[in-house]
Amino acid sequence: MTTRTALVTGASRGIGKATAVALAAAGLDVAITARTVHEGEGVDDSDHGGRAIPGSLDTTAALIEAQGRRALPIAMDLLDRASMTAAADRVYDEWGRLDVLVNNAVHTGPGSMTRFDATDLEVFETKLLANVVNQIALIKAVLPRMVAAGGGTIVDVTSAVAINDPHAPVGEGGWGSAYAVSKGAFHRLAGILAVEYAGTGMVFVNVEPGFVVTERMEVNAKATGLDGVYPGAPPSVPAATIAWLATDPGAAGLNGTTVTAQKFAKDRGLHDRWW
Repeated sequence: MTTRTALVTGASRGIGKATAVALAAAGLDVAITARTVHEGEGVDDSDHGGRAIPGSLDTTAALIEAQGRRALPIAMDLLDRASMTAAADRVYDEWGRLDVLVNNAVHTGPGSMTRFDATDLEVFETKLLANVVNQIALIKAVLPRMVAAGGGTIVDVTSAVAINDPHAPVGEGGWGSAYAVSKGAFHRLAGILAVEYAGTGMVFVNVEPGFVVTERMEVNAKATGLDGVYPGAPPSVPAATIAWLATDPGAAGLNGTTVTAQKFAKDRGLHDRWW
């Protein structure tokens, strides 16, 4: 049988990196995208960033290949739509098929943790472009070809901010409106596509990862004296859930739904104890 393939965006570190490795361990060849191509190039560009952060396409590709699967690293930027559609074309040019798309990448630049009155309209536009419109462009670039091939799986990594209100403002435990609005908009897509593409073999699922401690968060926590203060799941937990959705026939029964990754992994024994 021809090896199944996946495309994971934002795979230089965090949930994307862990997901790419988990999919490779499950037997898929994995194409990966990110802005950081080589180790040492990563810098936190968030509101209070500026620190170097580990992770790169090179490193993730090596981990995929260590699982005995092919890796296809592709430089991509959420604010560059042409790079996103080119990434889709590259997968088909190189491998001739795509079975799984994981929309994990998210805009990490300024504006995710600022209050409404301090957030310019341009920031809202940037978040919506990167986290919604250009990701829809990527889906449009692959979906007709997936349908023509008999179906596939598209997983959208969403966020609790898309479906919950904060208990406090930014800086006191809450999150920024621009980020939440963009994630909320993208969150609505999977359920609609599940209805419109019923009977085509396509499965669309949102994955809400819960609080996950990524490399970026670890670096910033250590720098601010908060190391270990806010424990969360490792990125491998939502990755295990996504790998299940990409490979288990039971995923078809979750078409159009939102899966809470940590509960899902815990209930099904997909990951060693982390809680």
